[in-house]
Amino acid sequence: MKVGARSTTGWKATISVAMSNYIEAGSIIAIATSLTFWQDAFGISDFAVGLLAALSANAFGAAVGAGIGGPLCDRYGRKAIYTYDLIVYMVGVLLAAFAVSFPMLLAAFVITGLAVGAGVPASWTYIAEQAPTTERARHVGTAQLAWSIGPLIGFALATALAPLALFGSRLIFLHLFVVAAVVWWIRQGLAESQIWRDEATAPAGSALGGSGLRGLFSRRINITALLVLMGIYGFWNTVAGQAGIFMPRVYDSAGVHSAVQQNLLQVLVWSCTVAATYFGFMAYADRSSQRLLYVVGAALGVLAWCVLVFFTDAGMSTLLIFAVLWGVSAGIGAQAFYSLWTSELFATPYRASAQGFMFLVVRSATGLLSYFFPTLLAATGLTTVGLLLVALLTVALVIGAVFAPRTQGKTLREIEIERYGSVAATAPDTSVPDDEVGVR
Repeated sequence: MKVGARSTTGWKATISVAMSNYIEAGSIIAIATSLTFWQDAFGISDFAVGLLAALSANAFGAAVGAGIGGPLCDRYGRKAIYTYDLIVYMVGVLLAAFAVSFPMLLAAFVITGLAVGAGVPASWTYIAEQAPTTERARHVGTAQLAWSIGPLIGFALATALAPLALFGSRLIFLHLFVVAAVVWWIRQGLAESQIWRDEATAPAGSALGGSGLRGLFSRRINITALLVLMGIYGFWNTVAGQAGIFMPRVYDSAGVHSAVQQNLLQVLVWSCTVAATYFGFMAYADRSSQRLLYVVGAALGVLAWCVLVFFTDAGMSTLLIFAVLWGVSAGIGAQAFYSLWTSELFATPYRASAQGFMFLVVRSATGLLSYFFPTLLAATGLTTVGLLLVALLTVALVIGAVFAPRTQGKTLREIEIERYGSVAATAPDTSVPDDEVGVR
């Protein structure tokens, strides 16, 4: 059967594209749960561990991949990214599964990071452009759901395979290879985004300021949106990035030294995230106050880390409360709304470029802290590091509460007209009435 003969549409298309987030998050967890094993096997220092984390899918690797993939996605189409990104990804995770030295492992993590970085902006863009207007948040939330299921399965596998030590970690990377291969095959039936095709055939120029990064930075309204969204996502992700890959070390600092217990706590975190994403964000973000939902999620995140910092002596009960609060927060918090708003607040010619640029900046910030986080945690303890993370989450809470856009009920085309003026309306309006929502 020819690959081109398949047709992947509707929810099947949304899910196959959303799997970029499963693969990204799964990669981060595979790295997080294996770092101690790699450190013991190769005899590397804490700084080298930080380097592995910083250059991986958790930070700089994904940052550079997004910075390259976003503009390519706007120039050549959303589908073009899906033709190649998972092939590169499969090479990376296969190298990790069979790594025999630190340089080989580092190369594997960098390649994997580049691939997932290129895929994530494309996935958020494609899903939003193809989603019905009245269900855009629900469809975009599928990416968040996949991002949550990735760690849930990753930590569950790490718990089950813990007796196998490093060999078990290698099996987790192999599982990601298999998932990527299946998703790549399914994606070959995807059609190109109709909105992108319409824009690509429209006359050049326009009040939108052109395409790609040049068009993005030609309008002041775009720069304002970039700053707001990077404020929301950047401060939150700097915390989430460390928690995602170094949380076992945080639990160790809190007195939980068993790898199995650490992984089970993370299973609880991500189970709560999956539930909150499905029953919270996906159920209510299309029909309730998005600002209120965001504030609730962000406040729960601040509360979670305050509990961990100030009540560590309470032992496992504190960690269980933290796991539930942090998990629910992640399900209805910054990343879910960022992936929605960032697809709504930028015009089609540079929608993916905007996401790629922001991902580059945000993940680079995460990478900078990743360099030093293991050493900082070991040198100063959980309280000092925890207070820093609480401060970052509080900033994200305030920015979102003040500047959250109002995007419900509008198509993406309506958003462009609202944000860029009537001149933007000279381009052909080929959007489907049931397609997308805009926000000021």
